[in-house]
Amino acid sequence: MEIEKGAGKIAKTLRVMILDKPGFLGKLTSAIGMSGSNIGDIRLIRMGLTHNVREMTIYVDSEEQMEGILDNLAKVEGIIVEDVIDLVHQLHEGGKIAMKGKLPLDSIGVVRKIYTPGVATICRDIQKKPELAYKYTAIPNQVAIVTNGTAILGLGDIGAVAGMPVMEGKAALFDSLVGVSGIPVLIPSKDPKVIIETVRNIAPTFGAIKLEDIAAPECFEIEDVLDKELDIPVMHDDQHGTAVVVLAALLNASKFSGLMLSKSSIGVIGLGAAGQGISKLLLSYGVKQVIGTDLNAAACERFETYGGTTGTLQEVMAGANIVIATTGCPELIKPEMVRKGQVILALSNPNPEITPEDAVAAGATFAADGKSVNNALGFPGLFRGALNVRAHTINNKMKIAAAKVIAAGAEEGELVPSILDADVHRNVAEAVERAALESGVIKPWE
Repeated sequence: MEIEKGAGKIAKTLRVMILDKPGFLGKLTSAIGMSGSNIGDIRLIRMGLTHNVREMTIYVDSEEQMEGILDNLAKVEGIIVEDVIDLVHQLHEGGKIAMKGKLPLDSIGVVRKIYTPGVATICRDIQKKPELAYKYTAIPNQVAIVTNGTAILGLGDIGAVAGMPVMEGKAALFDSLVGVSGIPVLIPSKDPKVIIETVRNIAPTFGAIKLEDIAAPECFEIEDVLDKELDIPVMHDDQHGTAVVVLAALLNASKFSGLMLSKSSIGVIGLGAAGQGISKLLLSYGVKQVIGTDLNAAACERFETYGGTTGTLQEVMAGANIVIATTGCPELIKPEMVRKGQVILALSNPNPEITPEDAVAAGATFAADGKSVNNALGFPGLFRGALNVRAHTINNKMKIAAAKVIAAGAEEGELVPSILDADVHRNVAEAVERAALESGVIKPWE
């Protein structure tokens, strides 16, 4: 996909009128290149008697750089910029998802079968035997993607509606990767009780609940209560989806570095939702020592109840073989803190606590950032597998099974596989199904 070429940059399309004489296209590309921008596709849009119009994709670091390029192009003879198109905004116009019917409505006869009067028969059947809803409705393939917008990506508390593009993106991934219908649910409240009550009331519509971008510590209470009360899976992706992919990454990173994961001392810097979820899964996997640090005392206390030990940032860096950082604080880890032979995953996006290049230069055996560890590798298959067997929860055994499959799907020398690898998502779903069956969390058919 075109936008991927400019990962970490802003993609723009310039529509430019160019004098149709030799050398003028070269002047255009030279002016853009001299401004420090990478050039992608160049497409001929139309030809005139004296000029032609082309669209050119370029990648810039900032809007200020874009303005500088436009200023430079204004000085180039024979070049007129007609329009500047932001590709990301263009892709989001009208939203990224839609609910559509599965059957063609090509006759009144079909309408009478799927709606009134034919649908009444199905309604009565479900009334007599509610279990039939799992056969005759979309419920078992629908996942609510619930957010209140208090912890959106690296943006923080921007509100539920501003978080909708992220929820749409999750829904699009669900549909494309595993055929699940993800339906965003925006709840404009910071009160855990309001969120719990709302989800409790809408739960009959869904086969599972995916909590998304809800800030700590409220996210812990919300997930715990709903997971206990509802008979369908409830998973906070920022905790557990992230944890699954981090465990997968560590399984491979430990091979690259020669460390044995279960016997390593692992440091977790930042004990918010992601840090706590990662720590819990590592301890469940069998890691004996997990050292955590956070400026929030309550977060440290919660971490200790899971079986971790706490210390200062300096103590974590000095004592851990493997360091995982999820703080959202760029450049928090200084090169002088890195010990020779450490594995460092600095996962905050868009700017990590230390760049992989700086970590390796300082002595780390292996280092990666959040661009390499994306929870979209985990949640689609986790939910697909849980839905397939009607699991009533997603437990650690299912998460660990998913992590092992993700790790195994990576190409030689890679930390994790591509998000778009359909085989990985299918294999994750199958492994989750087996783990659910083995751990007895299947809801029996009545």
